[in-house]
Amino acid sequence: MSELDRLFQRLDASTFRRRFRLGSKERQYCLEKGPEVIDRHAADFIAQRLAAAEPRNDGKQTPMRGHPVFIAQHATATCCRGCLEKWHRIAAHQPLSAQQQRYIVTVIHAWLVKEMNR
Repeated sequence: MSELDRLFQRLDASTFRRRFRLGSKERQYCLEKGPEVIDRHAADFIAQRLAAAEPRNDGKQTPMRGHPVFIAQHATATCCRGCLEKWHRIAAHQPLSAQQQRYIVTVIHAWLVKEMNR
């Protein structure tokens, strides 16, 4: 079992995390934009909202709706530095490395693919 499979197994055990699903608008947006654009959006959101050692409004910086990536972030516990520390063992209070940011985008992408194929 891969690291991502183990992560998704743990996330699926969380009542809070497993309640997140893409709605018809978000699914359509993903289809229209394609995975490359969605991944770029995810990378931009991570860089702007999470990468700093002390992100502005940490814990409240990721909306619950409005973009498929936001929903995926809540579903995958990549929404704030506290969740990143708890679920992904990415330490808070220090900037995210480029490798950590790529990992987060990979997790979001994997959830979106899984959700689009559900």
